[in-house]
Amino acid sequence: MTERGTLMAAEMAEQPTRLAALVGRRKAIMDRVGPLFAKPLAGTVVVARGSSDHAATTGRYLLEMATGRPVASASPSIHTLYGADVDFEGYVVVAVSQSGRTPEIATVLEHAARRGARTIAITNDESSPLAEIADAVVALGAGEERAVPATKTVTAELVAFAMLAASVGLEVSERAWDALASQVASVLGETEPIASLASWLTDAVRLATVARGPLSGAAAETALKLQETSALLASAFSAADLRHGPIALASTGIRVLALAHPGPAAADVLELCGDLSGRGADVKLLGPVPGAVCGWDGSAPEALAPVLAVVRGQQIAFRLATELGLDPDQPKGLTKVTVT
Repeated sequence: MTERGTLMAAEMAEQPTRLAALVGRRKAIMDRVGPLFAKPLAGTVVVARGSSDHAATTGRYLLEMATGRPVASASPSIHTLYGADVDFEGYVVVAVSQSGRTPEIATVLEHAARRGARTIAITNDESSPLAEIADAVVALGAGEERAVPATKTVTAELVAFAMLAASVGLEVSERAWDALASQVASVLGETEPIASLASWLTDAVRLATVARGPLSGAAAETALKLQETSALLASAFSAADLRHGPIALASTGIRVLALAHPGPAAADVLELCGDLSGRGADVKLLGPVPGAVCGWDGSAPEALAPVLAVVRGQQIAFRLATELGLDPDQPKGLTKVTVT
């Protein structure tokens, strides 16, 4: 029997090498996917579930800014349960699945292709059913994930979406691409603040994660990792949405984990943290911003910052689970591929 968390820890540690290899293939990937976004382009639709959907949330921000066209998230049940005949003429549909074998994701992409979409699959398995349907495949090359909570595939998906956006004009410098792997390695090597954050959560019954802009996907993924590994009731909120009804939760003393990175959304998240603290919430801030308890390299462009934020979330989830005596490799009742 292996020690608790051995698989997840090993897969987290692989991320710098795996991401460096993916970044090294960026020109070929961008050359392959870029032409699919050529005009006429009505918009882009992304389809995913779970962790892949959180990567797609970040992807929606990046692609809408890059293409200047609306980006929407598909609801698979419209196709799989209600049998709607949706016209995808003029759209690019991006389907994301770690295994490429989630039936409903493949079903939606197949329908979209039949009804006029240009299709892209982002997957770790080039021979999967999803890959076989798509006009272009972004092969992540992250290697097999044996721990149930996805780690290296998620960060690879985030990089893949940044590449899609860069292929149609989003500016990411060569220096930024080349620095990413070492920035991830630096985050993984900094563990002291993670121990403190895990201790902060050991007796928590509920947590809210919050961000705005491209980091919204990272906030959702951090909440999911804590749900999966520690059975903590964690909910992700947009900083804008939290200002409405959910802000009443602050008066209960709820713990809040906020994520921010230098850019247009940072000031709003920092202001919200102050407001939440003033109302009684117990707030911890992550990111290379004033007041943060722990961060990452602030020189990373906003398009790549979610990768670093997600790794921080992985570290917190892993450490909390092991402190609680749980096995993050095999959370109770979960499997690697979920059929919905």
